[in-house]
Amino acid sequence: MNEIFSKRIKSGRKLRAFSQQKLADLVGVSKQMISKYEKGLSIPSSSLLIKLAKSLNLDLDYFFSPSLVELGPVNFRKKSRLSIKRLDAIKEEIKQKLSNYLEVENILQIDNEFDIPVQKRKLNSLKEVSDLVLKIRKEWKIGLDPVHNITQLLEDQKIKVIEIEEEENLFDGLATLVDGRYAVIVVNKSFPIERKRFTLLHELGHLILDLPECSVEEEENFCNKFASEFLFPRVSVLREFGHQRENIALPELIEVQKKYGISIQAIVFRLVDCGILSKHRQTLFYKKINFDRNLKEHINQERFETNEFSHRFEQLVYRAYSQELISASKVASLLGSNINDVLAKEMV
Repeated sequence: MNEIFSKRIKSGRKLRAFSQQKLADLVGVSKQMISKYEKGLSIPSSSLLIKLAKSLNLDLDYFFSPSLVELGPVNFRKKSRLSIKRLDAIKEEIKQKLSNYLEVENILQIDNEFDIPVQKRKLNSLKEVSDLVLKIRKEWKIGLDPVHNITQLLEDQKIKVIEIEEEENLFDGLATLVDGRYAVIVVNKSFPIERKRFTLLHELGHLILDLPECSVEEEENFCNKFASEFLFPRVSVLREFGHQRENIALPELIEVQKKYGISIQAIVFRLVDCGILSKHRQTLFYKKINFDRNLKEHINQERFETNEFSHRFEQLVYRAYSQELISASKVASLLGSNINDVLAKEMV
């Protein structure tokens, strides 16, 4: 029990990005005492544990439940201004949300291991990405139609999607395989919907592509190509725009943005990649929007209307509750809601 307490106190502190001194000030003990708690050299009293829970905005259950996962090295694709404390907080948030998810799936006896050996896809060049995407779409039975909910699609493939609240310019996303078994993709919740969808698929590329030995920049190019092909496959690009064009009207781009959930700038990239527009026209396009603030704002508007979110975790929690496998208080703890709201839910 000492070991569980010590780990969870430290994890909770990192989750909130608190220093030992800040937590000590909040609960009214010394920094040295917080250090002793985290090292397992002392156990907080019941009253102090309540203060710790309140200061960290965590349920008491948190301190008695060991984490079901341990994160190994995580490759953050981030901006340099994201602090070490914030990185640690993001890691703890991933651990906590993933642990909750796995706990519910285990209670319901749901297979939750991502079959990475089957999903890993060998690539030798960028030219192979288009055919690979078509194969994956076929295996996942989604054909060539626009994908209206990328998050739901990924979760249907046993990939956990976690959204993190962060300033838009500080954190993009990450993909990792936890304990060698559980696939996780993390994305910035503050992103515009089209950027969020692209980022999810970019991170999917990092997760499932077996790339040749290459630089970080080349790896990013592979994953960008994968994401753009997945959102707007080449055959769909040709169907929507025909073949080589001198000009494309903005209303054409907007309608495709609404249909496929891909940004206008990414559509223009696809048009060049598919040989429909020239590089010269692309350069003129970027120059035009960079010198016209109103046009740039118009082009950057969100227009994809389908909700990019999955309710799977909440659904599983209530499934376990309706089968009397967990209590109402456990539901409230898992969902971060009020127990009275849980009790008020109708049962059929």
